[in-house]
Amino acid sequence: MPSITTSDGTDIYYVDHGAGRPVLFSHGWPLSSDAWQPELKRFADAGFRVVAHDRRGHGRSGKTFTGNDIDTFARDLSELVEVLDLRDLVLVGHSAAGGGEVVRYAARYGTGRVAKVVTIGADVRNMVRSETNPEGLPAEVFDGLRAGLLNDHSQFWKDLAVTLYGAGRDGSQISQGVLDDFWRQGLLTNLAAAYDGIAAFSETDQREELAAIDVPVLIAHGDADQIVPVAAAHAAAQLAKNGMLKVYPGAPHGISGAFREQLIADILEFIAA
Repeated sequence: MPSITTSDGTDIYYVDHGAGRPVLFSHGWPLSSDAWQPELKRFADAGFRVVAHDRRGHGRSGKTFTGNDIDTFARDLSELVEVLDLRDLVLVGHSAAGGGEVVRYAARYGTGRVAKVVTIGADVRNMVRSETNPEGLPAEVFDGLRAGLLNDHSQFWKDLAVTLYGAGRDGSQISQGVLDDFWRQGLLTNLAAAYDGIAAFSETDQREELAAIDVPVLIAHGDADQIVPVAAAHAAAQLAKNGMLKVYPGAPHGISGAFREQLIADILEFIAA
């Protein structure tokens, strides 16, 4: 399997297909590069070099006990980009974890390499409710996630998949296969990494970093997102210097079906602009 070994000795698995301008996909919590399989095929067919990695602790990468934080995730990404020597790079990050990773990478390491950034269902604010983020979620919500993981992590992933894809809503067309694949990828995540990842994606404030990015940023978000409310996208759009907000009516947090098809078309258009 293709992988790099980071400066702290962690193996990071990655997929690298196609040729042309590079597009790098960063997955959400608790998934892996497998979450991007349709995008990898479609973008490679469209003439791009596509790269996706399994974040440390996830998928086929090293099952780490430490370093499961946004700082380390972004450093790992920088080392992967350096090894592959990716330039004129388009970064695509899903959810608070993947979106947070690409925003931190672009702000800290991406000068001269990153040309455009796409976030999908991300929140660059500290997601915990506070005076500076009154629209955030109560801390008890994230404590509940941690408790669920420790109590019965297999059932936890199954239950979370329903909310993530909006499968419990009237008229939902999410298949059992989509839900099962989320569960499968969740089970491949090291429990310690999944547990620490909750703090990584919920307690990291990246508003200043997003504001510092001077390349175009596409901020995509479903208005039926039950994981990261769409208010996060509107807040991000006000921060980004060259931001473009795209809201998808009825779309959940998870990417599939008609939402995926429209999103792929919009990202391709954004890259071409």
